[in-house]
Amino acid sequence: MANPGWDFLDDELDRPHEACGVFGIYAPGADVARLTFFALYALQHRGQESAGIASSDGRAAYIHKGMGLVAQVFDEENLAPLKGHLAIGQNRYSTTGSTHIRNAQPYLIETSYGPLGVGHNGNLTNALALRRKLLERGVGLTSSSDTEVIVQMLAAPPPGRKPGRPDWEDRLAALMAEAEGAYSLVVLTRDAVFAVRDPLGLRPLCLGEFPSGGGYAVASESCALGTIGAQYLREVHPGEIVRLDRHGLHSFQGRAAAVRPALCVFEYVYFARPDSMLENQVIHRVRQRLGAELAREAPAEADVVIGVPDSATPAAIGFAQASGIPYSEGLIKNRYIGRTFIQPNDQLRRSGIHLKYNPLTANLAGKRVVLVDDSIVRGNTAGPLVRLIREGGATEVHLRVSSPPVQHPCFMGVDMATHDELIAHHKSVEEIRVHIEADSLAYLSHEGMMRAVRQAHHEAVRQGQNEAKVGTFNTRQGYCSACFTGSYPVHLDEWWLQKDHEKLVFEGIWGE
Repeated sequence: MANPGWDFLDDELDRPHEACGVFGIYAPGADVARLTFFALYALQHRGQESAGIASSDGRAAYIHKGMGLVAQVFDEENLAPLKGHLAIGQNRYSTTGSTHIRNAQPYLIETSYGPLGVGHNGNLTNALALRRKLLERGVGLTSSSDTEVIVQMLAAPPPGRKPGRPDWEDRLAALMAEAEGAYSLVVLTRDAVFAVRDPLGLRPLCLGEFPSGGGYAVASESCALGTIGAQYLREVHPGEIVRLDRHGLHSFQGRAAAVRPALCVFEYVYFARPDSMLENQVIHRVRQRLGAELAREAPAEADVVIGVPDSATPAAIGFAQASGIPYSEGLIKNRYIGRTFIQPNDQLRRSGIHLKYNPLTANLAGKRVVLVDDSIVRGNTAGPLVRLIREGGATEVHLRVSSPPVQHPCFMGVDMATHDELIAHHKSVEEIRVHIEADSLAYLSHEGMMRAVRQAHHEAVRQGQNEAKVGTFNTRQGYCSACFTGSYPVHLDEWWLQKDHEKLVFEGIWGE
């Protein structure tokens, strides 16, 4: 079950939502379902609407999934039947496909070659055209999720290919030839787990190895690998297919990597857990650099720097270090407020932000405060936060944002709101400042953001990372920052820009 009554808190906190986190494991002799559970628990920040695990013992496949957080969906009783030595799992936050159990992942079907399960992070930007092809071939679809499209495309032989041996690599390559947009996939078959990443590398995916030949794992973030005792190896490269089975780890190039990769830069700003590694750099360190760049670009006369916990804490630390203004805690977060099933009454709903944070008056009273946040999306959190800091006794509140203004929606696997909902799309920085009632407001520039990300990367390379470890992906940097610039790395059909594009997909209203 989900958390009824608490959706308003997610909206109130005004954060973009990742589509999901994915995980796959091949580990003979291990309790893979239990390991997958803990890996998904470590990836919970990437999706909170549903969770699922599918496993295989080489003969049959088993699955359990449901709505809600990982710890709400799974218990000892429903983990026990998930037998086998290989498994995949997924946490979901809906972007394409509504919040409904029919869209929960992984998807698991039976094929002529045995079970086929898929977990997907991202969005196929040509999903409408692919759905139409499948329906015209007579394939029935039961959900609005583009992941079901991927499953059905893999279930049939590639065009012109007769049924024969279980050619999963060929089928995955055929899928990649047609699919456009963002996809990091974990694929379960009877005998193997596959990891697949789109040619642009839009969504993260990394590989890990268990000690003493205990098997392999793949995850959206390295924090999940560390949680279950696997050692980080490297990232899955753009366009790469990786197979994990009894023969070990094997790599194939399913589709040529883009000349310029387009990793989502928001992974650095907000999405990834601060202890995760991305492009061989620790996220926490990159966020400190974002804060330091912000301090240089937008200084403020103040007595204390505080961050919005927990995501903006590293940037606040970086701002404090670069500015020389002391860093301190100013907001205490109630981390368990969203775990209850008791619905708040109208008075508590109006309290909104007070349910999530309390001001630490001892550190705020009589102070000029720099409040650092990582982003402003809809603009419905910044104002209440500024007022909360003032309630704590601050004499001035200067809001600094460690990313540029979010002016455009994302169509590559992130719920980033619509143009109409994005406050920076229709208000200037000064108009936003007036709206949130801050004494001053400044954002990090796009140039400053990219400088911080690239500087941290080059520093990681200088500190002794050889090219084999860093990989070709990291030596050819490129990022998607379309939510800030409006320059998308993939072609977008006009229907994506319509408010009801999700309804169009599900109802099959195609348009020519």
